[in-house]
Amino acid sequence: MSVVASYVYKDGQRVRAAPLTDQGLTLAKGEYLWIGLHEPTDEESDILVRRFKLHPLAVEDAMTAHQIPKLEVYGSELFIVARTAQAEGDHIVYGETHIFIGPNYVVTIRHGSARGHTQLRAQLEASPQQLKHGPDFILHGVLDFIVDGYIPIIDAIEDKVLEMEQVALDSFLSRDDITRLFLLRRELLKFSRILGPMEEVAVKLQSLDLPCIDREVRPYFRDVADHVRRVASRAGVLRDILASVFEASNLLEQQRQGVITRKLAAWAAILATPTAVAGIYGMNFEHMPELRWTYGYPAVMGLILVICLGLYVTFKRSKWL
Repeated sequence: MSVVASYVYKDGQRVRAAPLTDQGLTLAKGEYLWIGLHEPTDEESDILVRRFKLHPLAVEDAMTAHQIPKLEVYGSELFIVARTAQAEGDHIVYGETHIFIGPNYVVTIRHGSARGHTQLRAQLEASPQQLKHGPDFILHGVLDFIVDGYIPIIDAIEDKVLEMEQVALDSFLSRDDITRLFLLRRELLKFSRILGPMEEVAVKLQSLDLPCIDREVRPYFRDVADHVRRVASRAGVLRDILASVFEASNLLEQQRQGVITRKLAAWAAILATPTAVAGIYGMNFEHMPELRWTYGYPAVMGLILVICLGLYVTFKRSKWL
């Protein structure tokens, strides 16, 4: 059964359950409905269409899913698409919540979202003074609930980014680290594509004169927009940090390679001295200096040692070794 909860409310209090039947969805004066569905069937959708006369285009979007966050007005009815998000390892898994708002009803349809609205419903029912505002305050509660789910995701990614930054500074990024870096960067980019339209929806609800949205409830949507804006700002900062981590890793790797190259060049120069001298005296000419001198061999070896030590001291002072 895809009907998670369906209740009638009046004056901020739950009055009774509302099964999806013509009699169950009948309302008295001052009452309104909050129906929560999770991936509804065609039969359940048809009941809602007949009862609330939902617009066919909005119903089509709600049933097919794969929509970007948006707000659409159909006469006295609002249709809002919000994107949910949940972290699974280094990946972000997205879902959708479609919301129909009318003068006396709220219908929420979830697709692929693991976070149900049971806890949210309990929180709102614990504040009857606010819940008595009606469907528009429930809309705020649902959007605020969805946006609050973004914060743990950005917190987790921030911890991973800072960890990678420390690894890049302490040692060097491996191939797996670089692969993970680009994966996080790609996930943040996808996340930002959701945050922009979500902020736009909240700003419209705050600033525009829309049906079913009372003037005194509008300021609540400003808080939702601020939360989305802060998450989007943090996502942008984390993308910049990831780019900086990659650049810093490249610079450190180039520096390390430069140090190794200088060391190899210094040792090659030191080893070239005995090689050159040995090569000269190994040419087997009969008449060469010091060939018949008693101290010729020690003198040549001493000369090689002095030159090698001189080169070693020179390279050491210049920090090539």
